[in-house]
Amino acid sequence: MPTASINGRPVQVDAEGFLTQYDEWDEDLARVLAAQIGIELSEEHWKAIHFLRADFKAQGETATLRRITTIGGIPTKELFELFPKKPAKKMAYIAGLPKPRGCV
Repeated sequence: MPTASINGRPVQVDAEGFLTQYDEWDEDLARVLAAQIGIELSEEHWKAIHFLRADFKAQGETATLRRITTIGGIPTKELFELFPKKPAKKMAYIAGLPKPRGCV
């Protein structure tokens, strides 16, 4: 896997820039990743990101939008407002997780 330098530290990434090592992520890194795609994180963003990380740890894969909505309790419309255009992909990127299955 390629290594990228993000915020002055090396992290393992895939070909699309998604982190590949769960434990290399922290909230400071999330803020940098979010800024790279034009998102300033609010409490609502953190709710989704923390749900994704906890769910990934329990399930072993990145949650889909449907799972975030039904299990995480965050309405789809809100996810599209927080993470415009491709919310599942953007949330996974910021949360330091693999791109969800079915995401192009």
